[in-house]
Amino acid sequence: MNLSTKAVLAFLACPGVVAGLAPVLIARTCPGDGRFRDASFVPLAIGALGLLWCVRDFFVRGRGTLAPWDPPKRLVVSGLYRRVRNPMYLSVLAIILGWSFYFGTWRLALYLGVVAVGSHLRVTLGEEPRLRAQFGPEWDRYARSVPRWIPRLRAR
Repeated sequence: MNLSTKAVLAFLACPGVVAGLAPVLIARTCPGDGRFRDASFVPLAIGALGLLWCVRDFFVRGRGTLAPWDPPKRLVVSGLYRRVRNPMYLSVLAIILGWSFYFGTWRLALYLGVVAVGSHLRVTLGEEPRLRAQFGPEWDRYARSVPRWIPRLRAR
């Protein structure tokens, strides 16, 4: 299977399920009033654009995919990754926030919290130790200079 096919499959399997399928299924089980529907398009658009940008950077610069079974071969430190270490997770959270506004159901807000906590645990307990082992001093320099969750709006 070539890299572009792997990238598409990883996109559908990971953020496609977490930020797409799961919110729709949750909203179907607990319909809301949609009173904040107009506000949903900003986080949905920001999240979708951020996610696509990150997937592209993983594919082009990192020579891998967002999937844990086929991660980038090179450490990606450009694009959105210059501002924050986890822009892909932040993009997924923005999409879920947009869906919670769109559907107007409290269950999606709860799901957003669960995904945020799960993302933090996955990053701190799984991804960061693996990246430190894989990239060594390059990762350490990057981790010291770029924040994990709150984006730096101006480059140093």
